[in-house]
Amino acid sequence: MSQFASDGMRALFTAEEMSFRQEVRAFVAANLPSEIASKLMGGLHPGRADVETWTRILHERGWAAYSWPEEHGGPGFSPVERYIFEDECARAGAPELVPFGLKMVAPVIMKYGDDRQTAHYLPRIARLDDFWCQGYSEPGSGSDLASLKTRAVLEGDRYIVDGQKVWTTSAHEADWIFCLVRTSKEDKRQNGITFLLIDLRSQGITIRPIITLDGKHEINEVWFEGVEVPVENRVGEEGKGWTYAKYLLEHERLNFGGMGFCKRELARLKAMAAETMRGGRPVLDDPGFKLRLEALEAELLAVDMTNLRFLREVAAGRENALQAPVLKIISSEIQQTISELQTRALGSRALAFNPRGTASNKPHHYAAENYCNMRKTTIYAGSNEIQRNIAAKGILG
Repeated sequence: MSQFASDGMRALFTAEEMSFRQEVRAFVAANLPSEIASKLMGGLHPGRADVETWTRILHERGWAAYSWPEEHGGPGFSPVERYIFEDECARAGAPELVPFGLKMVAPVIMKYGDDRQTAHYLPRIARLDDFWCQGYSEPGSGSDLASLKTRAVLEGDRYIVDGQKVWTTSAHEADWIFCLVRTSKEDKRQNGITFLLIDLRSQGITIRPIITLDGKHEINEVWFEGVEVPVENRVGEEGKGWTYAKYLLEHERLNFGGMGFCKRELARLKAMAAETMRGGRPVLDDPGFKLRLEALEAELLAVDMTNLRFLREVAAGRENALQAPVLKIISSEIQQTISELQTRALGSRALAFNPRGTASNKPHHYAAENYCNMRKTTIYAGSNEIQRNIAAKGILG
């Protein structure tokens, strides 16, 4: 981003927050393995081994569960410190920590789980002893999640689960899945839903890959056929899962707030445009492209400042109901804009395709694959159309 933008953002932080940023930046520079950073800075997606390595480095420092309060084993960062931490890690090329565990199921366990669940699951999530995935969406039950049909019948001290989940990110790498299941057929669909924690090594579970537009294996179908789940793996009360699900979704949508990924990809975009020649000059010097790039930088700065304003309100105890839907909308759309401009900058070079996602000695920016992959951002975690409805309801009543 421009020097003006950087100076403007610095003015929005206290001296203590700037000192914390320097502490995080120095730690990441000294401890993030270069082979992991170079992979992400080159446009590749991290594998489970990369995420495990980085999580355990952070755990030694006490920062793996960086979004958690101290009473649950986190460092107790303020909302702004969490923002700074994510920003510095992403810009340096660190892999995102597993959000399904740290930012989704963990807050639900903290708020609604019992003491045994808190004591057992939270330390394992922080250390990444357990890799989690999310079992929400089903065929026909995406944005209309309350229509889900996966059923769980209580028999003695265990539930018997049958059904199907779909679009399940990282299920093929995960150890556990948190699921919404139907335990009754009440008139109001939301009242018959229960929240279960399920070991993916249980008998009766089948995971089938779904290969996405970018040629990668990221998402899956997960089938449950007579899967036995101990009743102690139920979070909270039976039939109250919809309440817990909504609480979790707020955390999931807030996960879009960090702009570190966008800043990193914007820097890659500039590098692509500077090295790609068109009409005898770098694409970066093309007036039309330059205009779009400057507009993108201005938009990114505005989003970053909006995010920071929301975080200041949270820190002051003034939760804003618009924070989650607004950040989800604008963050997902700006990710798509960046990937589109990367593809435009490279032109035909963007079509180079490497479905294995491995490094090679040929220049490869993964622009076409990432452009295709970014189509998902305005759909998952509640489509942007749904988010606009939520935001409109919050504004207009």
